[in-house]
Amino acid sequence: MRKRLGCLHAHHSNIEYIEQAFQNIEKVELVHFVDPGLIQQVSKGTDGLAFKVKEQLGWMESCDIDAILITCTNYIALLEEVQLELSIPIIKIDEPFFETLCEEKQLHTILFTNPETVEGTMNRLQQYALLHEKSINTEVKVIDNTFELIIHGKKNAYNNAIIQTLHDVAGERNHISVAQLSMVEAARQFEKESGVTIIHPLKLLVKFVMGSIE
Repeated sequence: MRKRLGCLHAHHSNIEYIEQAFQNIEKVELVHFVDPGLIQQVSKGTDGLAFKVKEQLGWMESCDIDAILITCTNYIALLEEVQLELSIPIIKIDEPFFETLCEEKQLHTILFTNPETVEGTMNRLQQYALLHEKSINTEVKVIDNTFELIIHGKKNAYNNAIIQTLHDVAGERNHISVAQLSMVEAARQFEKESGVTIIHPLKLLVKFVMGSIE
């Protein structure tokens, strides 16, 4: 029997990345939920938003979902503020990503396009490392004035900006990752062109999800 995986996104552009990742997994049916309003609200402050996310997860559970995958780092950070009472697994897209980063011994550059996700992601990475008794050696770089491109549907321009930054950073560092799901396509294209490995949130995701729901 197929498992129904509910995917919670803050932007519809993330749907295609998850669909591609699970396209050969017959055991899983993907059901997508999108709430782009959160991105706008986070910039105004987070008061009350944690309750909104909790409410959204409860609604998803009521839709006969076997597990929930949260793809937005802002959603994930907000979950730290609430007590969940769900009977199904909550899978956070950044956990297999963090596991990989914690295995890196040399200085590692993490790229972001959305500055609003940096603090929440890095706080969670530090908590993950502490919980698993790992050390992290990272630096953060935000690709300025880029996230608005994907929000307004300018995907090619968005990817090109990321690829150009990857070329610049790769000249200085061998250990690089992109932190956001929307950056994965550009990272893959850069890998293909340059042969330089870029860590991203989808690399170990399918294996991690299947282990959680089976």
